[in-house]
Amino acid sequence: MAETLTPEEIKAVRISLELTQEAFGILLGAKLRTVQSWESGDRNMKEATVMLLNQKLEAHKLAQSTLREPGALYNIEVSHLDGLRSSVMYVPLINQYAYGGYLNGFAETEYMESLPKIPFILDKDYKGEYLCFEVKGESMECESEESIPEGSILLCRNVRQEYWRSKLHINKWDFVIVHNTDGILVKRIIKHDVENHTITIHSLNDFYEDREINLRDVKQIFNIVEIQLKRKRR
Repeated sequence: MAETLTPEEIKAVRISLELTQEAFGILLGAKLRTVQSWESGDRNMKEATVMLLNQKLEAHKLAQSTLREPGALYNIEVSHLDGLRSSVMYVPLINQYAYGGYLNGFAETEYMESLPKIPFILDKDYKGEYLCFEVKGESMECESEESIPEGSILLCRNVRQEYWRSKLHINKWDFVIVHNTDGILVKRIIKHDVENHTITIHSLNDFYEDREINLRDVKQIFNIVEIQLKRKRR
């Protein structure tokens, strides 16, 4: 792909990926108005962004040319030209504005199929059911390298409810928790009381206090297995 793209080429690529301008921006870590300025010609796409787009296009081509494995939702196995195996996931995205709709529609096939999808290229196999969530709010932002800024994209694996009856692997993952009343929460779990069916959730931002929630009030729990950090503007 060329180092720069014309507005017409950018729009054509976006349409070929079947993405709205908003979803295209999320894919590349850009705001909606930035995508609009690319397509209008008011702003040129930076070379680093063109390179990132090229990676996403390659993942899309691999995904389109490979069959999904039975029982591994959204997980697509591919072989690269160099003979190395990798996993390409083309996964539905729940962005910040879809949080409310997801609580009502997550069990409906039609709703899930209507979501935009983004590719993840992974260096090892991941089995299971996957979704991407865009981080909303600053509860997981901190000064350490563990910080997860608002706008970051999380690749998440569903933890089925039968596994909630035994200790969750709280030392291995951070989590996305879909709560009946509190909505979608990106948190660290610091305690799982199996007997009383509760978990204690923790924010990396010290402004937010730890709190205990009952698992009876939780619809879904996801492990966070991959993070695309939101790039901070200088």
